[in-house]
Amino acid sequence: MAEGERTYDLPEAARFLHMSPAVLRQKARMRQLKAAKPGKAWVFLERDLVAYLDRLYADPRQAPLSGSNVGGTTWESSNAVMSGGSTSLPRMDAEYANLLGLTTSSRRRSYTTD
Repeated sequence: MAEGERTYDLPEAARFLHMSPAVLRQKARMRQLKAAKPGKAWVFLERDLVAYLDRLYADPRQAPLSGSNVGGTTWESSNAVMSGGSTSLPRMDAEYANLLGLTTSSRRRSYTTD
């Protein structure tokens, strides 16, 4: 650590990152960001907090990574998309069902707007 380098305790670091202390504590325990616990309290270096924020910035070719875990070995990502509530089987599901010989029932829809 360089002389004069700023250190933060857990509440200060949480304010710096705009997150709750509980979430920050969990991220520190899971080693998603650098932190030390020399005694009973967590200690964070300002440069490590800034580096964590830098990793959250998106690559210019991709969507923003809000709260994402980019850059670490313990990170996981998902490209899941939430469904809008469609009752029809997606095309791939229907193809698998057909290949496996599964029967699927189609649902009738009412289009009246009384």
